[in-house]
Amino acid sequence: MRVVMFGYQTWGHRTLQALLDSPHEVVTVVTHPKSEHAYERIWSDSVANLAAEHGVPVVIRDRPDDEELFQLLKDADPDIIVANNWRTWIPPRVYNLPRHGTLNVHDSLLPKYAGFSPIIWALINGESEVGVTGHLMDEELDAGDIVLQRSVPVGPDDTATDLFHKTVDLITPVTVGSLDLIASGRTEFTPQDRSQATFFHKRAEDDIRIDWNWQAEELHRLIRAQSAPYPAAFTHHKGKRLEILAAVVSEKRYGGTPGRIFYREGEGVVIVAGADARTGRNHGLAVTRVRTEDGRELPAAEYFTRMGGYLTDRP
Repeated sequence: MRVVMFGYQTWGHRTLQALLDSPHEVVTVVTHPKSEHAYERIWSDSVANLAAEHGVPVVIRDRPDDEELFQLLKDADPDIIVANNWRTWIPPRVYNLPRHGTLNVHDSLLPKYAGFSPIIWALINGESEVGVTGHLMDEELDAGDIVLQRSVPVGPDDTATDLFHKTVDLITPVTVGSLDLIASGRTEFTPQDRSQATFFHKRAEDDIRIDWNWQAEELHRLIRAQSAPYPAAFTHHKGKRLEILAAVVSEKRYGGTPGRIFYREGEGVVIVAGADARTGRNHGLAVTRVRTEDGRELPAAEYFTRMGGYLTDRP
């Protein structure tokens, strides 16, 4: 099939590579201009450079809604558009232009986690698995019929970085497998159960700020979700920002005020977390590694020695 690809960053880069290695022909690539936003600099392999290396025409757009681009797409005469990590709305006249419509490759197990940063949100929410879905685009965001879906389990200590690498390896089988099914003549695919749908927004500063009223298990997941190269989860100590880079849930239970610096346990320093809603008991979070406001990264025990006090969500 003749394919036009819409994509950006590493997800788009991996999708384009999968298409270039497949029997399908990539005739045009549409990608976003480079961004300096903190989250946009992560996993930022260039789709434009890869396309240029293979002699594929490249179009740079923030939004795919102008007449010039529409005419270019018509002239490319695609059988299908493949989109992955495209960040803005694609209008119906574009996604319906090809004979087989548009296949969107999304990094979640739809209908759950439509929208942005699905791996991070899924880890924070304690999901047991994550994955990649190839679905046909329609008028509702990430809601079209599912062509193919693959999943991987979430391990007890997996970070968002670990899950990124696990799921990015699913792009090729999902993308190429979906195209092969469509090229075979199949037209009926699996409708999404919209009663199970969830949608999540882009991550922002307040989403990585630690609230010590959360339970220790929830805080542990947040810290793992904000693993490097993502911006680290942070708190404040004595009026200064402090990033929490690593922690474990304490083996013991603690009572007291959430955010109180308690005492050393193993390689960590226990911070009192919020009470379990069912039992009323507190678990502690044993923080093991921190980064200070001036960029120093050090063991938590070294930082907290003789400092005491509380950690707070605000300076």
